[in-house]
Amino acid sequence: MTRADAAGDSAQPFRVSFVCTGNICRSPMAEAVLRSLADRAGLADRLAIESAATGDWHVGEQADRRTLAALERAGYDASRHRARQFDPGDFAALDLVVAFDRGQARILRNWAPSPSEQQNVRLLLEFDAELAPLQDVPDPYYSDAAAFDRVLGMIEQATRALFRQLAPALRQGTR
Repeated sequence: MTRADAAGDSAQPFRVSFVCTGNICRSPMAEAVLRSLADRAGLADRLAIESAATGDWHVGEQADRRTLAALERAGYDASRHRARQFDPGDFAALDLVVAFDRGQARILRNWAPSPSEQQNVRLLLEFDAELAPLQDVPDPYYSDAAAFDRVLGMIEQATRALFRQLAPALRQGTR
């Protein structure tokens, strides 16, 4: 999958960055979901989870109000989230960079300084066999609140699948 497949320094958490277009809809959702899964499994100290944007339009802003509302309805809290732009210099410190659509993945791979870091860029839906054929998580930004709930459902399903793949190595203290 990524560097997680190799044994590493158990003192270092596995670092995941979720990256969408503006860091106000999809990526804060995935960050909140993965953080909740790690907390409930007692593995929060073994994962460093963040989110970012390919663009700089919303830097410093909270997540979209519809994102916050959808997350709250589902039992997640992202009220402290502030949007930021992904820094290509972060690649060296990250084990996995998760994009939500092929356009974002292409941008991130172009920003990656090396082929090995390009390989760490994955689409979220790849982690769930049922959702993988869709490839892209739709951007709900120009839609209604119901679209945010549907997108959150997809993100929850794929993020649970990602966590199921990471959890055994995290429990063993390998990365």
